[in-house]
Amino acid sequence: MGTTPRHILSLSGGKDSAALAIYMRDRVPEMEYVFHDTDKELPETHEYLDRLSAYLGKEIQKTKPDYSFDKWLQVFGGMIPSSQRRWCTRQLKLKPFEDFVGNEPVFNYVGLRADEERQGYISHKANITPVYPFRDDGLVLADIVRILEESGLGMPTFTQWGRTRSGCYFCFFQQKIEWVRLKEKYPEKFEDAKRYEHMSSSGIPFYWNGEESLEELERPERMEEIKRKWEESRHQLKKKSPSLVHILGGMEIEEEESEACLICHL
Repeated sequence: MGTTPRHILSLSGGKDSAALAIYMRDRVPEMEYVFHDTDKELPETHEYLDRLSAYLGKEIQKTKPDYSFDKWLQVFGGMIPSSQRRWCTRQLKLKPFEDFVGNEPVFNYVGLRADEERQGYISHKANITPVYPFRDDGLVLADIVRILEESGLGMPTFTQWGRTRSGCYFCFFQQKIEWVRLKEKYPEKFEDAKRYEHMSSSGIPFYWNGEESLEELERPERMEEIKRKWEESRHQLKKKSPSLVHILGGMEIEEEESEACLICHL
């Protein structure tokens, strides 16, 4: 007789995985919920997960990586992660997930919606079968927002000050406006992120934003420019899709990067 597959849903602290957990709670009572803790998330992420756990009536298990982010940074010679070198996702998220799963057959529930075309990072171990309930059932962004509102959980609280994604506070995928907001909301974390840019053992700095350092980005005139451009793009979004803006209460949700790390940001 074969082993009965486990059912596992990885939570990022973001809206889609939280909505999926709510959506699947009564459909798959044996579901295991897990969060891969990097120790670099915002306080709001942990607060959101605590409230979600209370709603689910089940503990959200937490994994820890073999080494901390700072230790892995040393291993990689102070070269911070980027979209081309995503060692953070591999070492802090995917490996802990695969260790948690082991070699047993597993259904891994992923919160990709029917209205998005993303691939991203996800485990491809032979014993792990991905399942996409939102895509299978045709659920789109408006449905996710509705699920969260009707449950009483609501959107992640970090969206109240303008952050659009979960994951580490220094994630290289975040928009420049989010760096500005991080500087304003958590200046000490912004300073930590800025310090990481100059830790390369080669002496060559690596920037979270490609060619622009955080020292350049935090100049008052540059921050004002970023805010102005964001307001202009938000105005264009309103003109293009007023119903979407209404659904989201005026909050900006930009298209996610097609190769964003799913285990971090869903």
